[in-house]
Amino acid sequence: MKDLFSIKDKVAIITGASGVLGGSLAKSFIEAGAKIVALGRNQEKLDALVKELTISGGEAFAVEANVLNIESLEAASQKIKEKYGRIDILLNIAGGNIPSATLSPEQSFFDMNIQGWDEVTDLNINGTVYPSYVFGKAMAEQRSGSIVNISSMAAYSAITRVAGYSAAKSAITNFTQWLASDVALKFGDKIRVNAVAPGFFIGDQNRAILLNPDGSLTDRSKKVIAKTPMQRFGEVEELNGAIQFLCSDAASFITGALLPVDGGFSAFSGV
Repeated sequence: MKDLFSIKDKVAIITGASGVLGGSLAKSFIEAGAKIVALGRNQEKLDALVKELTISGGEAFAVEANVLNIESLEAASQKIKEKYGRIDILLNIAGGNIPSATLSPEQSFFDMNIQGWDEVTDLNINGTVYPSYVFGKAMAEQRSGSIVNISSMAAYSAITRVAGYSAAKSAITNFTQWLASDVALKFGDKIRVNAVAPGFFIGDQNRAILLNPDGSLTDRSKKVIAKTPMQRFGEVEELNGAIQFLCSDAASFITGALLPVDGGFSAFSGV
């Protein structure tokens, strides 16, 4: 059973690796024996992460690349294949909401910053599609691999104030199902594509909207907790096990799935 859940010696690319979620996954995956390729735009931050990851003897490699630039990703893919010869796992972690794409409580759709809409949809849709397009080719050639995308509770039902982010994450759910079907039909049953839908986790991107300056809950976060049966926010580390499961042989017949990690938020009507 232990071997069934193993990702030991798998080459795992993590986009957005220098962020909170990407960094947490990198540490979890290296502890599980995977070889980590930390991918992001800031070489200094990536090098710091790799140094931290390798202190305990794990194997990690930093590659600077922009998830919104195909040429940059193709150059990264070449470096990775030269070093390891294969790509087993792609975790599309780069993404998230941006302040200019968030409406204030008083604003309506017609007050929305269109540039913010463009930026947040580009980052979250193409920031997943482009790496999947480039690194997925290696998986198609070797006829094996696992891609895990990040969707959202906003893909299940409307969440106020974040129209662009919600639309983008809904697109990620659909793209996950589409790509899972396409690669399985054309390249066999050893390539799988799945997504996780995190519930509410407090991070740098949403801290101001969920917590008051004194650390107390905002009205918005009180609504979140009221609709979460577990009655708390998630801890970022609680995503690691679910994502490792999807990358392991324990999930060998799971593809095109959306796995909520949300404390019951998506299951509960609030009544």
